[in-house]
Amino acid sequence: ELAKPDSMGKVSGWGWSFGYFGGMLTLGICLAYVIWAQGQKIPASEFVPVTMLITAAIYGLASLVTFWLLKERGQVNVESLAEGGFIASLHQLRRTARQARRYTDFKWLMACAVFYQGGIAVAIALAAVYAEQEIGFKPQETMVLIFVLNLAAAAGSFAWGYLQDRVGHKRALGATLVGWTVVCVLAAASSTKLEFWVACTIAGLCMGSSQSAGRALAGVFAPPLQRAEFYGLWTFALRLASIIGPLSYGTITWVTGGNQRLAILSTAGLFIMGLVILTRVNVERGRQAALMQSGP
Repeated sequence: ELAKPDSMGKVSGWGWSFGYFGGMLTLGICLAYVIWAQGQKIPASEFVPVTMLITAAIYGLASLVTFWLLKERGQVNVESLAEGGFIASLHQLRRTARQARRYTDFKWLMACAVFYQGGIAVAIALAAVYAEQEIGFKPQETMVLIFVLNLAAAAGSFAWGYLQDRVGHKRALGATLVGWTVVCVLAAASSTKLEFWVACTIAGLCMGSSQSAGRALAGVFAPPLQRAEFYGLWTFALRLASIIGPLSYGTITWVTGGNQRLAILSTAGLFIMGLVILTRVNVERGRQAALMQSGP
């Protein structure tokens, strides 16, 4: 509803970029409070819960913009409301999943997302652990690293959003997956903090870019009248990936007796698989299918 077809990438990039800036703002405020609380000799059992309240307050304030400025343009499905909330949603999800099988390119894109988002989930969940245990980062250095990574992600998603509208969403997404593969190789080979800093900076640039490009392409392939439902399926695929990625990393680390370098190198396989599956996606065919079959 918010973006024209030729502006999907730009608007998606805005969303991810502002989200990362919001995360950094929240982190900065919480960090300032923690430093103050420690100076006042307040125990962690008391000041840590306050950071959750700070985060909730910022989240709530940010959501007010949506309620105040955005108008509901969709039509309410009275039948779904009559069926009853949660159960109706499950039935609708099942129907939408069956319908999505007709959309070949959306289906391939979801499969692609399961793999590459699994790799991104590893980066998000385990970057700090890898930095401290394998590279020797101190906690303070790790916090700075995460902050810079988010800063790079914000800049990358904002700039890449404009670029992908020009070069095409598929090509833009493919480029970020190549970048992620390079990141995994560099991280596994890093022996100094500087080398790992380079890998993490590239990871930050690729993180927001790949997420915004994937979401924009999902919007292109979703039928206009079912866009929210198809985005629900898209989100389901991403959540599934959030399990697969860290689980595969942990399994490899466990099997190899704690070899995290091999585990991070193997994560490159997730991005390579995503790249291979992406070659099956035909953007024009997917766009036409969405426009021709826009009804439920």
